This record gives sequence, C-alpha cells and structure tokens, in this order.
Amino acid sequence: MEEKYNEVLKKIKEADSIVIGASNGLSISEGYHIFAENLAFLKNFGDFREIHGFHSIIQGCFYPFPSQEEKWAFFSRMFEYFLYKKEASPVMKNLYELVKDKNYFVVTSNIDNHFTLAGFPKERLFEIEGNCRYLQCSHGCHNKTYLGDEILIKMAQSQENGKVSSNLIPKCPECGGRMQVHIELDGNFLRDKSWQTSCDAYQDFIKKAHGKKIVFLELGVGARNQMIKAPFMKLTNMEKNATYITLNKGGDLYIPEAIAAKSIGIDGDIAEVLQQLVQMR
Repeated sequence: MEEKYNEVLKKIKEADSIVIGASNGLSISEGYHIFAENLAFLKNFGDFREIHGFHSIIQGCFYPFPSQEEKWAFFSRMFEYFLYKKEASPVMKNLYELVKDKNYFVVTSNIDNHFTLAGFPKERLFEIEGNCRYLQCSHGCHNKTYLGDEILIKMAQSQENGKVSSNLIPKCPECGGRMQVHIELDGNFLRDKSWQTSCDAYQDFIKKAHGKKIVFLELGVGARNQMIKAPFMKLTNMEKNATYITLNKGGDLYIPEAIAAKSIGIDGDIAEVLQQLVQMR
C-alpha cells in the first residue's frame, strides 16, 4: 500500500492541474451518512422518524411533508446538523492540505458546504446539486439565491412538535411565494447566475488543462453518480497526460480496463487514506 501512496503523491506533485470530484463517500468519511439510519440520524432526526416514518436524511429531503411548517422544521434541522457551529473536519483539512499549493478545482454533488468550511475558495468550487445554506424561490420567479443561515438556524432552534412557527417561514422577496432550500430535489432547482458562473469556471479549468499533466482525484463517488464519474473517466481516456486516482470502499472502487494503465485505485477509508498521504508528503 505504501507504494501506491507514494505513486499518488508523485502524481499530485507533478500535476499541472488537479480536478477533485467528490460525492457521498467523502461525507461518510467525515461521519455524515445521509443514506443511513444510524445513531447520528436517530440522535438528530429521531423525532422526524417517529412522526413521518422516514429512515435517513436523504429520505427526509424527498419526503412530501404535509405542511410548510413541517418541511422547514426538517430542512432547518438539516442545516443545523451540517453547519451550525461546525469547524472543518480532519478529513477536509487533510484534503485541503494535500492540494492547497496546487492548481486545483473541485466539482461535488455534496450539498453540505464542507468544502467552503475547510477553506476551499468559491471560485474553485462547483456544487452541482446546490448547497443547503442557500434558499431560492420555489417557482424560480427570478434568477437569484439567498444566504439562509440566519433564518434557518432560527427555525432550527425554535421548533415544537416537529413544526416551526408560520411567521418564520421564508417567502420569496419578489413574488411572495414559497421558498425552498437550494438543492436539487425537483424540477424547480434554480441554476442561477452563481451556479452558472461556477459551471463555466469548471469547464474553463478543464479546457486550460488540456494537454498538460492533469490528475482527476475522485473521492467517494458511487457508480450511480455519473455526473462526476463518467466525465472523469472519459477525460482520462482522452487526455494523453491524465491520471485517474479514485479513493473508495470495496464495491464502489471501479476502474474500467480502458483507463487501467492510467489509473490508481485505493480501497479503504478515505479519512485514513488522506491522513496517511498528508503524513507521507
């Protein structure tokens, strides 16, 4: 394994550009498992389980709450769980330490804002499916999202019987209609100016890296998450000087034969792997 770690460090050191792709597996390594009915879920969302019957955070995100008061009770609690008075995890600190002096860009389907929390600048970050701290008009009546920290934490900390007070429920400042958290849960997800700027920055980064030594560093991306995995594999195959590095567990570690010679796969706990890599630098 040490030989693989050294190979990864060598590729990162030599790279002209690094593209980080991250999904749920990275969050799981931090201790946030949105698909699990584990102790953390029961501790933080057990009352929602009792009232509504769902068994994970991800089920809560797609649950058809009977009222806006109940919906905002859940989403504000989720914001509190991910972000309120939180510092960057050792996992994210190690990832930042590994690439901070390199020319890098991050594309992620995670909605927890943990990259920003760890110091990754917004101009180097594309959150494909949004971010749980921002709000948008449910009808998309105008092309803008809003930072929701203040109202979200107020709702999270003043809940009773699984509901928030009606007078705390945010309304669209333009049309007066319903708001929703800016994460991709339905066809109303707003690809606003900020989202499009990040998307363009990502595409521009890829274009500028063409022909150079580029590393695609994939962290905890499952086989079904083709919005990250498929482009990484395609670009690795197309780019002469590309290297595909994937960190994942067991059955989720997959490298197709077409790019096997240009790839490094490490099967293990992402938290432990990143810590080891930083220590060996």
